[in-house]
Amino acid sequence: LTQEASLSGSPGQKVTLSCKGNSNNVGARTVGWYQQVTGSAPKTVMFGSSRPSGIPERFSGSQSGNTASLVITGLQPEDEAVYYCSTWDTSISNHTLLPTHGELRQKPALFPLIALN
Repeated sequence: LTQEASLSGSPGQKVTLSCKGNSNNVGARTVGWYQQVTGSAPKTVMFGSSRPSGIPERFSGSQSGNTASLVITGLQPEDEAVYYCSTWDTSISNHTLLPTHGELRQKPALFPLIALN
């Protein structure tokens, strides 16, 4: 699974994280998105297009073909975290999670600039 190398946005803007795979994983299975804030355990923020209880409405998810997307509409400083996407690969008999990650972090020089690496 792959994600874009970099993406930037400011609080209040919309940020889209993409997770690209193939027909054996993203194209065949529901993708989960996980947020890990520094010092805390990862938590699920989206499963396909379903948002778990307690996750703000600014988070939304979708899947189309071999690409899954996590959209944060109205970015907030507290959204600074590491974001992981994962799903199953149907070509592997013993199911294996395929995680990738992107880091959403706040750059100190130009608050409120937030960058995704």
